[in-house]
Amino acid sequence: MSNRGSILIIVENLPVPFDRRVWQESCALRDAGYEVTVICPRMRGFNKPEEQLDGIQIYRHWISGEAGGFLGFLAEYATALWGEWWLAWKAWRRHRFKVIHLCNPPDLLFLVAWSFKLFGVKVIYDVHDLWPEMFEAKFKGRGLMYRLVRIAERLTYACADVVLATNRSVKQTAIERGKKEDDEVFVVRTSPKIGNLDAPIDSALKRGRDYLVGFVGVMGDTDGVVYLIDAAERIVHGMGRTDVQFLLMGTGPEYDRLIELRREKGLDDYVDLPGRVSDEFLATALQTIDLGVACDPINVYNDHCTMNKTLEYMAFGKPQVMFEIKEGKASAGDAARYVNENSAEQLAEAIVELLDDSETRKRMGEYGRKRLREELNWERSVEQLKSAYAIVTPTKPARHISG
Repeated sequence: MSNRGSILIIVENLPVPFDRRVWQESCALRDAGYEVTVICPRMRGFNKPEEQLDGIQIYRHWISGEAGGFLGFLAEYATALWGEWWLAWKAWRRHRFKVIHLCNPPDLLFLVAWSFKLFGVKVIYDVHDLWPEMFEAKFKGRGLMYRLVRIAERLTYACADVVLATNRSVKQTAIERGKKEDDEVFVVRTSPKIGNLDAPIDSALKRGRDYLVGFVGVMGDTDGVVYLIDAAERIVHGMGRTDVQFLLMGTGPEYDRLIELRREKGLDDYVDLPGRVSDEFLATALQTIDLGVACDPINVYNDHCTMNKTLEYMAFGKPQVMFEIKEGKASAGDAARYVNENSAEQLAEAIVELLDDSETRKRMGEYGRKRLREELNWERSVEQLKSAYAIVTPTKPARHISG
């Protein structure tokens, strides 16, 4: 039994250990002396209903599928809430957790957590994404459903004793919109903890070409991968740059459509889409690429997001091209070349300009690696995480026994 007590983490949109942030948090809390239990969906190849990995207990529930539209969202959330509620009570019977740690999106997990507060359980709200902004970006508007999403967000803040924010923009939202005090909100950045930064270069990934442009991440309709496919078409067929190969790693609701788009644009020989890859392959690919791309489009939602891919490129000392989003720029600084509007043509031009300037690429890569290690590293985030937990699980002073 742990010396700090048991905690329950609930995440809906990705399984563990696939969700890098949640898994790193789980391992850090385990190392800090907590008994960690995680509830997550069965998906992305992680289909065991129950297992223990590295001392962390995992329960997985069935889910209807990754949402591709409004009705898909309703089905996903309804089935997920039922699975989370049932497994939370199962975890309560087995583990008697002291803290329930909610990872959004969506901001509906308070419906699971609220009843446990009656038993003295504390609640931590881990804001991965600003759900109202995500909803607005996906459905292009602020109608009745948007207002309901805002209410759900407010109720989640009200349920929470402590809030974790991925960056300062999210922290400010928690204070202003969530009505939390400054000392109740902790910035726990999603910094990569990649095991093999010395992975070998694999020149075969370049398919015999001079340059390799990389992308890693989720492929949904709000992630902008279509811009990168369109940019690749312009580079290869418009500019005649047959010396550039593209490697787009990851999967998601738009993956099949992107495969078809690649075929339509005659890019099968120039754009590799291997789907989900192993950590070993990812490390080798990031070591091999000449630059990375973060093509998340400029909008009110992405402005508040710190993208994992941005930090992963920096970890491997790779320059990157990205659309000019607020938190992306705050993280990457001079490690990125910025495109100030959602334009595949301008994205293509920025990629080619950077490929043709090896000295600038080298300087940007070195800056990014140094910034990540000294300012944005995971170890700093772990200290913030432990400080947040110290509030909801204070260590009891030892009782003095007179002799």
